[in-house]
Amino acid sequence: MPFIALAIGALIVAADQIIKYFVNTGLKPVGEVSVIDGLFKLVYVENRGVAFGMFKDMRWVFIALTSVMIAVIIFYMFKKRPSGKFFYICAGLIIGGGIGNLIDRIIYGYVIDYLSISFFPPVCNFADYCITIGVILLVIYIFFFSKAFKSDKDKLND
Repeated sequence: MPFIALAIGALIVAADQIIKYFVNTGLKPVGEVSVIDGLFKLVYVENRGVAFGMFKDMRWVFIALTSVMIAVIIFYMFKKRPSGKFFYICAGLIIGGGIGNLIDRIIYGYVIDYLSISFFPPVCNFADYCITIGVILLVIYIFFFSKAFKSDKDKLND
Protein backbone atom coordinates (compact mmCIF):
# COMPACT_ATOMS: atom_id res chain seq x y z
CA MET A 1 0.00 0.00 0.00
CA PRO A 2 2.76 2.57 0.67
CA PHE A 3 3.66 2.31 -2.99
CA ILE A 4 0.22 3.69 -3.87
CA ALA A 5 1.09 6.88 -1.97
CA LEU A 6 4.48 7.09 -3.67
CA ALA A 7 2.87 6.61 -7.10
CA ILE A 8 0.30 9.32 -6.36
CA GLY A 9 3.09 11.56 -5.11
CA ALA A 10 5.17 10.96 -8.25
CA LEU A 11 2.21 11.81 -10.50
CA ILE A 12 1.58 15.01 -8.55
CA VAL A 13 5.25 16.02 -8.73
CA ALA A 14 5.28 15.42 -12.49
CA ALA A 15 2.05 17.37 -13.05
CA ASP A 16 3.22 20.18 -10.76
CA GLN A 17 6.57 20.57 -12.50
CA ILE A 18 5.00 20.45 -15.98
CA ILE A 19 2.49 23.14 -14.99
CA LYS A 20 5.24 25.28 -13.45
CA TYR A 21 7.36 24.92 -16.59
CA PHE A 22 4.55 26.41 -18.66
CA VAL A 23 3.88 29.08 -16.03
CA ASN A 24 7.57 30.00 -16.00
CA THR A 25 7.86 30.15 -19.79
CA GLY A 26 4.42 31.46 -20.72
CA LEU A 27 2.96 33.38 -17.80
CA LYS A 28 6.11 34.93 -16.34
CA PRO A 29 6.72 37.21 -19.37
CA VAL A 30 3.16 38.61 -19.25
CA GLY A 31 2.71 38.51 -15.46
CA GLU A 32 -1.05 38.06 -15.31
CA VAL A 33 -3.92 36.59 -17.34
CA SER A 34 -7.59 36.87 -16.41
CA VAL A 35 -9.40 33.56 -16.80
CA ILE A 36 -12.79 34.48 -15.31
CA ASP A 37 -13.14 38.25 -14.86
CA GLY A 38 -13.37 39.26 -11.22
CA LEU A 39 -13.07 35.68 -9.99
CA PHE A 40 -10.04 33.76 -11.23
CA LYS A 41 -6.77 34.77 -12.80
CA LEU A 42 -3.30 33.38 -13.37
CA VAL A 43 -0.65 35.58 -11.76
CA TYR A 44 3.08 34.86 -11.76
CA VAL A 45 4.45 35.16 -8.20
CA GLU A 46 7.83 34.16 -6.78
CA ASN A 47 7.00 33.12 -3.22
CA ARG A 48 10.13 33.22 -1.07
CA GLY A 49 8.22 32.35 2.10
CA VAL A 50 5.66 29.75 3.05
CA ALA A 51 1.86 29.98 3.22
CA PHE A 52 0.71 33.50 2.35
CA GLY A 53 4.35 34.54 1.87
CA MET A 54 5.13 34.43 5.59
CA PHE A 55 8.70 33.95 6.84
CA LYS A 56 10.41 35.21 3.70
CA ASP A 57 13.95 34.27 2.78
CA MET A 58 14.27 31.24 5.06
CA ARG A 59 14.88 28.95 2.08
CA TRP A 60 17.16 26.40 3.76
CA VAL A 61 14.92 26.13 6.82
CA PHE A 62 11.95 25.32 4.56
CA ILE A 63 14.01 22.83 2.56
CA ALA A 64 15.08 21.08 5.77
CA LEU A 65 11.60 21.08 7.33
CA THR A 66 9.92 19.86 4.16
CA SER A 67 12.50 17.11 3.71
CA VAL A 68 12.06 15.95 7.31
CA MET A 69 8.25 15.97 7.08
CA ILE A 70 8.28 13.97 3.84
CA ALA A 71 10.76 11.49 5.34
CA VAL A 72 8.60 11.10 8.47
CA ILE A 73 5.48 10.41 6.40
CA ILE A 74 7.29 7.87 4.22
CA PHE A 75 8.87 6.20 7.26
CA TYR A 76 5.48 6.01 8.99
CA MET A 77 3.85 4.49 5.90
CA PHE A 78 6.40 1.71 5.63
CA LYS A 79 6.86 1.12 9.39
CA LYS A 80 3.26 1.27 10.64
CA ARG A 81 1.44 0.35 7.41
CA PRO A 82 -1.92 1.97 8.30
CA SER A 83 -4.95 0.13 6.99
CA GLY A 84 -7.12 1.48 4.21
CA LYS A 85 -6.33 3.30 1.00
CA PHE A 86 -7.62 6.62 2.32
CA PHE A 87 -4.50 7.25 4.41
CA TYR A 88 -2.24 6.52 1.44
CA ILE A 89 -4.16 8.89 -0.82
CA CYS A 90 -3.74 11.64 1.80
CA ALA A 91 -0.05 10.84 2.18
CA GLY A 92 0.44 10.82 -1.60
CA LEU A 93 -1.12 14.28 -1.92
CA ILE A 94 1.07 15.68 0.85
CA ILE A 95 4.26 14.01 -0.37
CA GLY A 96 3.71 15.02 -4.01
CA GLY A 97 2.85 18.62 -3.19
CA GLY A 98 5.73 18.87 -0.73
CA ILE A 99 8.26 17.53 -3.21
CA GLY A 100 6.88 19.75 -5.99
CA ASN A 101 7.46 22.88 -3.91
CA LEU A 102 10.75 21.50 -2.56
CA ILE A 103 12.08 21.21 -6.11
CA ASP A 104 11.24 24.89 -6.70
CA ARG A 105 13.00 25.97 -3.51
CA ILE A 106 16.12 24.01 -4.39
CA ILE A 107 16.29 25.07 -8.06
CA TYR A 108 15.00 28.66 -7.94
CA GLY A 109 15.21 29.67 -4.29
CA TYR A 110 11.45 30.36 -4.28
CA VAL A 111 8.18 28.61 -5.09
CA ILE A 112 6.37 29.50 -8.29
CA ASP A 113 2.76 30.44 -7.49
CA TYR A 114 0.15 31.29 -10.11
CA LEU A 115 -3.46 30.55 -9.06
CA SER A 116 -5.37 33.61 -7.84
CA ILE A 117 -8.99 33.38 -6.72
CA SER A 118 -10.67 36.68 -5.82
CA PHE A 119 -12.23 35.49 -2.53
CA PHE A 120 -8.97 33.81 -1.37
CA PRO A 121 -6.25 36.49 -1.55
CA PRO A 122 -3.01 34.45 -1.51
CA VAL A 123 -1.68 33.30 -4.86
CA CYS A 124 -1.09 29.54 -4.69
CA ASN A 125 -0.13 26.66 -6.95
CA PHE A 126 -1.20 23.10 -7.73
CA ALA A 127 1.23 21.63 -5.16
CA ASP A 128 -0.16 23.94 -2.43
CA TYR A 129 -3.69 22.72 -3.12
CA CYS A 130 -2.54 19.09 -3.08
CA ILE A 131 -0.90 19.61 0.31
CA THR A 132 -3.95 21.44 1.69
CA ILE A 133 -6.43 18.83 0.47
CA GLY A 134 -4.14 16.03 1.69
CA VAL A 135 -3.87 17.54 5.18
CA ILE A 136 -7.64 18.16 5.43
CA LEU A 137 -8.38 14.59 4.33
CA LEU A 138 -5.71 13.26 6.72
CA VAL A 139 -7.36 15.07 9.64
CA ILE A 140 -10.70 13.56 8.60
CA TYR A 141 -9.04 10.14 8.38
CA ILE A 142 -7.44 10.49 11.83
CA PHE A 143 -10.62 11.63 13.56
CA PHE A 144 -13.16 9.39 11.83
CA PHE A 145 -11.42 6.35 10.35
CA SER A 146 -8.29 5.59 12.36
CA LYS A 147 -8.10 4.08 15.81
CA ALA A 148 -6.13 7.02 17.19
CA PHE A 149 -9.06 8.59 19.06
CA LYS A 150 -11.17 5.53 19.75
CA SER A 151 -11.63 4.46 23.35
CA ASP A 152 -10.29 1.12 24.54
CA LYS A 153 -13.87 -0.19 24.52
CA ASP A 154 -14.33 0.85 20.88
CA LYS A 155 -10.99 -0.76 19.94
CA LEU A 156 -12.15 -4.07 21.43
CA ASN A 157 -15.34 -3.98 19.34
CA ASP A 158 -13.42 -3.47 16.07
